[in-house]
Amino acid sequence: MRIELAGATPLRFRDGTPVRAASGIARYAAGWLVVQDDATHGCVWEAGSGRRLRLLPPVQGHDTFAEAAGTKALKPDLEAVVALPDGRTLALGSGSTAARMRCVLLSESAIQVAGLAPVYAHVADVLEVPADQLNLEGATVVGEALRWFQRGLPSAGAPTASVDVALDALLDQATGAPAAVRVSAVRRYDLGTVAGVGLAITDAIGLPGGLVLVSAAAEDSPSTYDDGPVVGAALALLDGEQVLDLAELPLVDGAVAKLEGLALAGRRDDVLDLVAVVDADDPAVPSLLLELAVTARPCL
Repeated sequence: MRIELAGATPLRFRDGTPVRAASGIARYAAGWLVVQDDATHGCVWEAGSGRRLRLLPPVQGHDTFAEAAGTKALKPDLEAVVALPDGRTLALGSGSTAARMRCVLLSESAIQVAGLAPVYAHVADVLEVPADQLNLEGATVVGEALRWFQRGLPSAGAPTASVDVALDALLDQATGAPAAVRVSAVRRYDLGTVAGVGLAITDAIGLPGGLVLVSAAAEDSPSTYDDGPVVGAALALLDGEQVLDLAELPLVDGAVAKLEGLALAGRRDDVLDLVAVVDADDPAVPSLLLELAVTARPCL
């Protein structure tokens, strides 16, 4: 696999404020929806401009959250956002606290917010992890399922993994219709290490033939809740649990980029044109939108 960095753009809203802690990106309307893991609003990025879009109501009067302000535990922690086959967009919390067990279902005309605590509890049971260690950071549609990725903490013996969630039933729950949501097909992944720190999956793109391209970060963190220095980032092509190909991401402005979100912008033969978002782990620093050209012969 070869990865070429074609562009890196700081993400700012129209008033000049930075897009904080970008954690996912997906097609939305005529552009992209970028979600922030420490805010109640997202960014609709169109034609090089960022429009603020409220996704969730304030939490105890707060719209942004930070450890320094003592509000980190309140944040909704939207970590994954997926463009659905029916044209809607689904954003999902990470699941590690009650505040993070919600989803946002968007069309161009409506936004619905729903609690999914029973679904998150089911996912934790199937993954065999305590509920407070859920860290569901990436998702993509594979067939009729949402493949939902648990980032985990490989360096501490908590493998990065995924489950398949029946998409129709999940969307029924998101729109208030009672449904039993089936969770199955646990997969665990070994993507190797960078500087002794395990690579863990942060987002995914479903590809034809059941293949999945994932982004991964090697973050030297003491727990799934706390941040730590990122020592490496990579893309990997998966067939089930098998790693078909893996390549480290080029440095961005001389530094390792913490890839948090990944989406497919187009395809040219065996070249995938991707967009990705990078979390700077600093609310004062704009997240980056990367443009990547990925060649993965002969797998694709």
